[in-house]
Amino acid sequence: MSHAVPRPEGQRLHRDGHRLRLLTFNLQVGIQTSAYHHYLTRSWQHLLPHPRRLDRLAMMSDVLRDFDLVGLQEVDGGSFRSGHVNQVEYLARKAGFPHHYQQLNRNLGRVAQHSNGLLSRLTPTHLVEHRLPGTLPGRGAIHARFGHGPDALHLFVAHLALGYRTRSRQLDYLSEIISPLNHVVVMGDLNCTPEQLHSHDRFCASLPLDPVLPPLSYPSWQPRRALDHILLSRSLAASEVRVLDQLFSDHLPIAVDITLPEVCHVALGNR
Repeated sequence: MSHAVPRPEGQRLHRDGHRLRLLTFNLQVGIQTSAYHHYLTRSWQHLLPHPRRLDRLAMMSDVLRDFDLVGLQEVDGGSFRSGHVNQVEYLARKAGFPHHYQQLNRNLGRVAQHSNGLLSRLTPTHLVEHRLPGTLPGRGAIHARFGHGPDALHLFVAHLALGYRTRSRQLDYLSEIISPLNHVVVMGDLNCTPEQLHSHDRFCASLPLDPVLPPLSYPSWQPRRALDHILLSRSLAASEVRVLDQLFSDHLPIAVDITLPEVCHVALGNR
């Protein structure tokens, strides 16, 4: 469900002309992980609330407030384990985002509500939820359009499967949607390396990946793999691709600043 939240007094967009600041982050529902053994010793937090979880979310919001578009993965929609706090809504409110959207992908009722999230300082003109193919349900993508016509900006927030075959089917699915679009951002935990993305011909054809140079983001305490991505159409110029050294999760946040072409800038309603 999409919501608008009040913008705190003095809050303004971080855009400078044609520039936008993007960030993607797998939150792991606010479970701080800084060693492999934490997957075992802190696994109970996937089912039960933790008294410090809200404090960690508040610290995350301080980081997120510097961005214009934020994609979130592994956020909770307000179940028992999160203390009945909708983490997407909470982060939007604390960081001053006027628009947010939650996609519930795996609903375990009052125990857990596994979701993707989008926080935006731009007003979406259209929002679609995509249920990605797979043997087990629970993977999805949010598709937000900003502006009108062929030069609108299209943003996808995705969380793909761990398994190669299922992930390939999901990339095929996204390729079909992306192919006819001109200005596209795909961001999220894609659970694959740049080399694995390059090996998927259909996806590379729909969204040129030359080059894909994301920083290492997993595991957060000793990053060795680039699993989190912000992928761009060639029409969108990227600068300052970076990883944020924030140990809130088992993944590190990835950020990039982009410059919109003039036609896209106009399609968003800017003159």
